[in-house]
Amino acid sequence: MLTSTLKEVQLSNGETIAYREREGGEEVILLVHGNMTSSKHWDILMEAFPSEYKLYAIDMRGFGASSYKTPVTRIKDFSDDVKGLVDSLELKNITLVGWSTGGVVSLQYTIDYPDDVKKIILLASGSTRGYPFMTVNETGEWVRLATLDEVKKDATKSIPIQEAYAKGDKAFLKNIWDMLIYTMNQPSEQQYDEYLEDMMTQRNLTEVYQALNTFNISTVHNGLVEGSGEVEKIQKPVLILAGDSDLVITPDMTKEIKEDLGDNGELVYLKGCGHSPLIDDIQQLIYSMTTFLKKQGEQ
Repeated sequence: MLTSTLKEVQLSNGETIAYREREGGEEVILLVHGNMTSSKHWDILMEAFPSEYKLYAIDMRGFGASSYKTPVTRIKDFSDDVKGLVDSLELKNITLVGWSTGGVVSLQYTIDYPDDVKKIILLASGSTRGYPFMTVNETGEWVRLATLDEVKKDATKSIPIQEAYAKGDKAFLKNIWDMLIYTMNQPSEQQYDEYLEDMMTQRNLTEVYQALNTFNISTVHNGLVEGSGEVEKIQKPVLILAGDSDLVITPDMTKEIKEDLGDNGELVYLKGCGHSPLIDDIQQLIYSMTTFLKKQGEQ
C-alpha cells in the first residue's frame, strides 16, 4: 500500500496551502477535490493508483488544512491558488484530475495556464456552464438564487449544513451523503467518520456555492450569467467520467461539458457509480483513468 504525506506551502497571496504527496514515477497527477471534501477524500485512490505515477492532492483554500484568509468570489480564485502550488513545487506537464467542483477548477486552470497542463480528467464534474444554486421559495416552487447574500440566507442547504459544521453534527452530514453521494456503496465505518471530521473543516461553503452558480465558460447564457466563451481555449485532451447513477451531477450537465468541449472531450460512463466512484468502484475508476493516460501518451 502506497502512503501519502501531508505538507504545506506559503503562497504570495498570504494563503497557506496544504497538499498530500505520494511518491511515484515521472508522470505527475494533481488531484483537485470537490465541495465539502479535501485531499483526505482521495486517500483510497492515492493508495491504489499505479506506482509509476507521482501524485499530489491539494487542499483548496478554506478546506482541510489550508488557510482561508481572503474569501473566494469566483472559481478562478481556487485555480490561481492551484497555480501557486504548482509553481512552488515546480511541477511540469501535469494531468489535472478534478472531482465535482474540482472539475471546474481544473478547467479554469487550463484556460489560464495551458502550458502547465498535459491532460485533464473530469470526475463527476460540475458543468462548463456552472452549477445552479436552486432553492424552494415560499410557494413551494424551485427558483435559482442570484447573489451571495441570497445564498447565505438559504434555509434548504446553506444554513443547515453550516449549522451542522458548527455543532459537529456528523449524523446530519452522514444523512446527506447517504442520500446523495454514497448511494451505491459506503466507506468503512472508520473511514466514513474520518471523512465527516474532514468535512467540518470547510469554511467557505456559501462562497463555493455562489462561485459555481456564476461559473460559465461556455458560449451560451446559463440562466444567470452570459458565457465567457473561454472553453474554446481548452485544447488539451479531456476525459469526462460520469457515474451512470450520479444524483448530484445531472445527465444534462455532463452533456453540456461534452458539447462545449467538442472533440477535445471523451465521455465515459462509469457503470454502477454515483457521485463518488472512488467509493463505488475504485478499480473501474483507476482502469478508466489509466487507459486514458496511456492512450494519450501514445499519440
